[in-house]
Amino acid sequence: MFSKIGQPRMWTFIIRRLIQSVIVIIGVTLITFTALQMSGDPTYLYVSERATEAEIQRTREALGFDKPLPEQYLNFLGNLVQGDFGNSLSYKRPAIESVMEALPATLELTLFAMFLAIVVAIPLGVVASLNRGSAVDGSIMTMGMLGQSIPSFWLGIMMIMFFGLQLRILPISGHVPFIMPLIQGDFLRAFTNLPQTLYYLIMPGFAVAFYSISRNARLVRSSMLEVLGQDFVRTARSKGISERAVVIRHALRNAWLPVVTMIGLEFGFLIGGVVVVEMVFSWPGIGRLVFNAINQRDIPVVQAAVVTLALVFIALNLIVDLVYAKIDPRVKL
Repeated sequence: MFSKIGQPRMWTFIIRRLIQSVIVIIGVTLITFTALQMSGDPTYLYVSERATEAEIQRTREALGFDKPLPEQYLNFLGNLVQGDFGNSLSYKRPAIESVMEALPATLELTLFAMFLAIVVAIPLGVVASLNRGSAVDGSIMTMGMLGQSIPSFWLGIMMIMFFGLQLRILPISGHVPFIMPLIQGDFLRAFTNLPQTLYYLIMPGFAVAFYSISRNARLVRSSMLEVLGQDFVRTARSKGISERAVVIRHALRNAWLPVVTMIGLEFGFLIGGVVVVEMVFSWPGIGRLVFNAINQRDIPVVQAAVVTLALVFIALNLIVDLVYAKIDPRVKL
């Protein structure tokens, strides 16, 4: 991916980012741990309603909740390094297992929404930039402003009412797994499920992606307009190169840079958006899992989910930074 000369610099960059990632994870766990502890003594979640004070105290000591909060947090970090988040209070099994079962469904929804946010937004932005000031440009920009004003959960509800209940052409809930069979090595089942997976993803995926489609289209348009006005584009046109080649090979290639940066942040933004949309569509992902865990004060599940999503987001941003450096040689690692 990089030349031999740039490899030491690349590894230095990766190591520096990994150190930063550790600091971010510590910050995430500290905030989550403190917020959950401030909600009240968790000991009462582990005892029955008829427990005596002596039983409550014994449980508190057994779980370590009688120790100072800094010591409890250090114990939590020690268990975290070993992948131990404790047992779920609701499911009576390791919390990380519940999160890992829900993660593939969330990844399916997030990746599908990201796919829509990129594949739909880029052509819209390019068309708007090439038709600047026209009715086409005005329509796309109006859609962009509208899309950035509509909450994803409201759009999801409206889609359910219209496409699901009135027209009855799309399912209002349900999920057919694709990533989980891939992880299990059942490729035949995964690709057999793919058409149905996409069918059930259409409404929740669009509800999550609509804001990003609108924002990215505006971003691509502004980036393309900046590039189209530069000298190298005018030079390419003066050489008789076709307009299509000028747009795709010269303008769009250079307009990619801010888009790539946005894609890196997009994943984290979309994961935040799927939490509410998963509840609207009864999607069996981490969003619904965390929502139910918060209502039930299932602290181990909440902690496991937050740390898992933080790790996914950090890993993706590292990859995007490396891709950005590859696309733009001017960027120094």
